[in-house]
Amino acid sequence: MTATAASPDLRELARQARAAARVVARAPAETRRKALEAIAAALRARKAPILDANRTDLVAAEQRGLAPAMIDRLRLDDRRLEAIARAVDDIAAQPELVGRIERAETRADGLELARMRIPLGVIAIVYEARPNVTVDAAALCLKAGNACILRGGSEAFASNQALGAAVAAGLAAAGLPPAAVTMVPSTDRDAIRALLQLEDLVDLCIPRGGEGLIRFVAEHARVPVIKHYKGVCHLYVHAAADLDMALAIAENGKVQRPGVCNAIETILVDRGVAGAFVPRLAARFGALGVEVRGDEDVRRLGGPAIVAATEDDWAAEYLALVVAVRVVDDLDAAIAHIERWGSDHTESIITADPAAADRFLREVGSSTVMHNASTRFADGGELGLGAEIGISTTRLHAYGPMGAEGLTTTKFIVRGTGHVRA
Repeated sequence: MTATAASPDLRELARQARAAARVVARAPAETRRKALEAIAAALRARKAPILDANRTDLVAAEQRGLAPAMIDRLRLDDRRLEAIARAVDDIAAQPELVGRIERAETRADGLELARMRIPLGVIAIVYEARPNVTVDAAALCLKAGNACILRGGSEAFASNQALGAAVAAGLAAAGLPPAAVTMVPSTDRDAIRALLQLEDLVDLCIPRGGEGLIRFVAEHARVPVIKHYKGVCHLYVHAAADLDMALAIAENGKVQRPGVCNAIETILVDRGVAGAFVPRLAARFGALGVEVRGDEDVRRLGGPAIVAATEDDWAAEYLALVVAVRVVDDLDAAIAHIERWGSDHTESIITADPAAADRFLREVGSSTVMHNASTRFADGGELGLGAEIGISTTRLHAYGPMGAEGLTTTKFIVRGTGHVRA
């Protein structure tokens, strides 16, 4: 598909997705469940061609000189592919959403009111690098009774096509229309621009990727957008912290998978424990190959290996073995720093003081706030959603990790017996 052909072709694809959305929304829950189970089975049965396709993408990524964090996001192996299939099984097993009645009540005059959970319609997902999004998005949209249009990045094109074939096999096995999960056959950014203009056919767009992609979508969209913005995640080591715990959580949050959005990017250290904690942190991270960028206090306490931090470091999502560290005076200063530099993603406090923990949990406005836990738990699977469409940093409609329920809305259901309004 060329840039000049993108607009009319995408309109036809979106029109077919719109028609498929009506079929999926009306399908029995059992049909959608069978489709999800068939998708999981197809992923396992097609493991060899999927991993072969992924190797093609990995070779191309290395030839293009993509960053190690990006290559890690792109990589599939037996374990990761099984985790994707297992997430689809988990979604299939979740309670039914479509048609669920909520907040039912009866007025004094006998008029019955309730809200019914319904699909959103057609959801466009624009994403980079992560081939698992192809399956996660398809499964969650199907569970919620939606159709989806998926536009992945060029770096994962072969992987996405192979995964999309497994999804198509699952749809066919359940008798659902193939357009229920539509793969855009172009990686041209003009295709995204055309897709974002289809406000009569597309109900919502969810971009997942780097800051440049998110801003591109937000600037060009005529359809509603839920932004999954960058993850500038903070760890605050409070004056009453268990320092062994803080060190272990800092290592897990930064080192386990530095290229993901819930990795720690900034560590704030209370002045009351900075003298004891910063040298230990610097030594541990030095041994692990983590570059520490610190303020003057951190450089004084951590030794000559610490790089001088600039203002840009406080807003940075490194997605690499780099971390910014700052000494703050107290809890108020930590909260103020997060309000100034955070991205509304995930923050964690390490403390044995319940009052400090409660204040942090209550006053920090990010979508996920933690006490004595790694930011790596800010993940749909870890938080009981089975899988996630992403982590919303947009406060309207959904906030934080979004599962299938975040891809639905509600309508009012009113039952009367001849009621008329006085």
